[in-house]
Amino acid sequence: MPKIKTNRGAAKRFRKTGTGKIRRNKAFTSHILTKKSTKRKRDLRQSTLVDKSDVKNIRCLVPYL
Repeated sequence: MPKIKTNRGAAKRFRKTGTGKIRRNKAFTSHILTKKSTKRKRDLRQSTLVDKSDVKNIRCLVPYL
């Protein structure tokens, strides 16, 4: 059987936690940072878990994660 190809863009954006959940970085951190508050920018630095409604799609994109 052929192997399943990994979506390389998705593979760079997601990683697995120790318990098997999928982690992601937050958006809106790259530019136009002057109008965002320091508190908001500090919160955006933290990674977060992917919502459970999106996990199935991400597992298809990155099957060997």
